[in-house]
Amino acid sequence: MFHFGYVTSNYANSLYVRPPQGKVAELRAELQAGGKKDKNHSSKKIALKKIVANMTMSNNDMVGLFADIVACMHIPSLEIKKMCFLYLVNYARIKPDVALKALPIIVQDMDDSNPLVRALALRTMSYINVREFVEATVPPLKRLLKDSDPYVRKTAAFCVAKLYDHDKRMVESSDLIDLLNGMLRDENPTVVSSALAALMDIWERSDSIKLTIDYPSASKIVQILPDCSEWGQTYILEAMMNYVPHDTGEAALLAERIAPRLSHNNSSVVLTAIRVIMYLMNYVADQKVIASLCNKLSPPLVTLLSKGPEIQYLALRNALLILQRYPEVLRNDVRVFFCKYNDPIYVKVTKLELIFMLATERNINEVLTELREYATEIDVDFARKSVRAIGKLAIKIEPAARLCINTLLDLVATKVSYIVQEATVVIRNIFRKYPNQYESIISTLCTHLDSLDEPEAKAAMIWIIGQYADRIDNADALLEDFLFSFAEEPTEVQLALLTATVKLFIQRPTKSQHLVPKVLKWATEETDNPDLRDRGYMYWRLLSSDPATAKQVVMGPKPAISAESERLDPSTLEEMCLVIGTLATVYLKPVHIVFRTARPRRLHSSPALQRHRLPTAEAAREAVAERDRLKKEAEEEEAMKLPLRPPASGGLPGSNMASAVDAADLYFSGLGNGGSAATNNNANANANNSNGNANGGGTPTSATAPVAGNPNPNPNSNAMPGNPGTVPLGYGAGGMGGPGSAAMMMDGLGGGVVGSPADGGSGGQNLYVVNQNQQQAYHPANGDLLLL
Repeated sequence: MFHFGYVTSNYANSLYVRPPQGKVAELRAELQAGGKKDKNHSSKKIALKKIVANMTMSNNDMVGLFADIVACMHIPSLEIKKMCFLYLVNYARIKPDVALKALPIIVQDMDDSNPLVRALALRTMSYINVREFVEATVPPLKRLLKDSDPYVRKTAAFCVAKLYDHDKRMVESSDLIDLLNGMLRDENPTVVSSALAALMDIWERSDSIKLTIDYPSASKIVQILPDCSEWGQTYILEAMMNYVPHDTGEAALLAERIAPRLSHNNSSVVLTAIRVIMYLMNYVADQKVIASLCNKLSPPLVTLLSKGPEIQYLALRNALLILQRYPEVLRNDVRVFFCKYNDPIYVKVTKLELIFMLATERNINEVLTELREYATEIDVDFARKSVRAIGKLAIKIEPAARLCINTLLDLVATKVSYIVQEATVVIRNIFRKYPNQYESIISTLCTHLDSLDEPEAKAAMIWIIGQYADRIDNADALLEDFLFSFAEEPTEVQLALLTATVKLFIQRPTKSQHLVPKVLKWATEETDNPDLRDRGYMYWRLLSSDPATAKQVVMGPKPAISAESERLDPSTLEEMCLVIGTLATVYLKPVHIVFRTARPRRLHSSPALQRHRLPTAEAAREAVAERDRLKKEAEEEEAMKLPLRPPASGGLPGSNMASAVDAADLYFSGLGNGGSAATNNNANANANNSNGNANGGGTPTSATAPVAGNPNPNPNSNAMPGNPGTVPLGYGAGGMGGPGSAAMMMDGLGGGVVGSPADGGSGGQNLYVVNQNQQQAYHPANGDLLLL
């Protein structure tokens, strides 16, 4: 029978006295077990292994065993010391007061007869970032830098760099760096490479220490390369980046001596050797030597592709850099970059970039066959990139453009949605590169309009329709289909529709008389996007003030398009070639951007530096040549330039341009005040303008032209006999040329704008096409021919 009640605190404490905490108590017991019978300390080793395992799994309960671990450090067993020192490094900063009890033991171990124990004790002491440990490390470290055993000297060299990380001032004020510099003359290659690695690490962190290597030192450390381990070779090669050749012969000789490292089995050694050779090539003047070295760079890169996918990816990313700097490398090895079925996607995409870079007129058939296979793969993203690569090849290799286009058309014929859309985008770029050459394929594209549902593809097709509206019979109907969902389209498509509609109007005014007012109204009054609204106002202003200029702006020559848009900036490329093999090359970003503490890499100035061959110098020469070419073309154009329109006294449209611009300015300034219209001094025009405002929007009015059949022409018009008054484009609530507004009239060649009768039109549909030669206007709504 149980009784419930309260117990006194003393009684409760006696009831609930627990044994020491579980796992920690068990491990402590195991550490203390064994005694004299356990001569090999087997129980302690097992217990220490359990402690290290728990410590590795971030079990901070193990810190309670600190005192027991320090007691085990006296045991003369290397295996036990390793585990004890590992525990000490891990928990010394948590309990520095207890860790100090181990300091005498570690100092004593530095004088041990076993070099492994000496090196282990020194490494442990330098890793503990506690003030007392750091200060106590310096005296024994100076002694061990001259130890008789090379393994101890190698460890001591790394410890100098570790101490520099803990306390820069203390190391710089001592002679440790001088002692480290003296170790470069050590007879052991491993010690030399370790000293170089330590000096490189210190130089990276210091603003006051400069690392320079002269030719005799560089020649010596290159000589010991074959005797070093893989790590040692990497350290030496990285240090060679601080050697500045002062003679082209020295640079060429060192590059030839380093070239055998390209056949090393370790990928790090190979990539670092490539980096050093490419660095030295900047100081070699002989083109034959450079060509020979370039030929030696290809086989190691190809060999790296036989390794795992991670190494392959690193090699491929570095190959992208090397090809941009030296295109002759890998020139004949395009087949080795063809994708395998089991390649990871990141490897396939990078290989695709290299295939594009290596494609030439000689191998284009082979490359297109391969890319066509890729375009039908199950991986959609990779297939799309393959289609885009075919389009870029058409731009890159002009003689193969027709072959690339035929390949794209074959892919479009598959009617796979994403292939059709990607092909549409790249064909737009091909049209820009080769105007008036391959427009016959537009009809094929127009048959697949229903497949376009992505913004970029829609924008590309709309651009094609607008650009070649004079060659597409039903261009207005095609645009109307796209305009049906104008409000729901993304901004990219809306901008394309706006521009295409204006292009259609400029080329075929009668086809788009009902589209332009509607689209401009949507763009300026019914959108919140500032880019779309600004472009709409710009087109509105151009069309209303100067149609000839509008045509020059909208239908003018496009900037040259190039397939090399993904090339690195010359200065970035120059810097990236100095960090080949590092993580920065994976991102193709300068090293100081990937690693904020890293120093930017720059080529050292020297009499041997071939500045004229650097990417920055080549880019500067190309920029100067392009500037001179443009200047010459501008001078020739200026010399041959004719006036765009006759003077006002000649009686042709354009005589009233000043009033047109003023009226347009008044209208746009009025938009910010609730849509009030700009008016002139004519009372009838003001009255009619009020009617236009009542219909929902301000309409600018201007002088109207005297037109046959209109008994009340505007007396304030500037029209003269044979010179119809020119007015800006009038936009009412319904768009262009609302009731009482001035309607816009333009010929297909971008002629002048003329005014309409004050009472002409309704609903914004009054658009008169002017024939400048016959001085007649055609009214599309009723078929009347109005004599001007």
